[in-house]
Amino acid sequence: MNRQTSRRPILIAALVALAVAGYFGWRYFQPAPAPVAPAAAPSAAAPEAPPAPAAPEPTSPAIQHPVEAPVADTAGEPAPLPALAESDEHVSTLLSGLLGRKNVLTFLQLDGFVRRAVATVDNLARSQAPVMVWPVNPTPQRFTTLRGENGVETIHPDNSQRYAPLVQMIESVDTARAVNLYRGLYPLFQQAYEELGFPGRYFNDRLVEVLDHLIATPVPTGPLTVTLVEVKGSVPSTRPWVRYELADPALESQSAGRKMLLRTGPDHQRRLQAKLKDIRQRLARP
Repeated sequence: MNRQTSRRPILIAALVALAVAGYFGWRYFQPAPAPVAPAAAPSAAAPEAPPAPAAPEPTSPAIQHPVEAPVADTAGEPAPLPALAESDEHVSTLLSGLLGRKNVLTFLQLDGFVRRAVATVDNLARSQAPVMVWPVNPTPQRFTTLRGENGVETIHPDNSQRYAPLVQMIESVDTARAVNLYRGLYPLFQQAYEELGFPGRYFNDRLVEVLDHLIATPVPTGPLTVTLVEVKGSVPSTRPWVRYELADPALESQSAGRKMLLRTGPDHQRRLQAKLKDIRQRLARP
């Protein structure tokens, strides 16, 4: 459980799932067919060679979880979305309307929010979720442990209180409104996903996959044992609280997102997973 799992990006699984999906539908993002070069005129000096067999055209994976159009708040067509590179102000305004401006300023990183959110969602089911692309601010206070009489360290029971404001905020979000906002912004997130290196892939499918992955995280039945990673060298570590890992190799080998859930504590994990289930049911048809 390293520095990248010590802060707040579990918000992304809940909040980004709340804050992002598709008005134009998946067909909007299908690449245009490549132009076909005109055939050369046959040579009068030689018989025409038989045409070479056409190479099969690459196919994109079938869409598993297509998104629906957002429900319009007013009559008429929805306003056009800004370009991805110029979307921060628009996204910030919409998130402020959903979460409240105070919550947005407290919890979120608004510069490049769309690209940050897409990268972090994709990373949550992987081994690392780099802090430099998180769309959320670090959790306040330090990670704390409790050393027993036998010298074994476990995550301190009070450590979960660091996450209480975040969990309360996520639970207070109107899921239906959030998913509707997600659908309206979806073209921006789909573009960011393709630019991340997944052309022809569908971001909502990846989001649902990550949600399922996090929802399936087992809830611990007892305190989690941790170990402090040794740092070799002449320069002493001045921030040991970011060097803890889970002592159980099976848990430490879990994805970054699952370890973030584990660190919030059993009660918070259950509450977050309940919210994730609610989001998942609204994002994907049974």
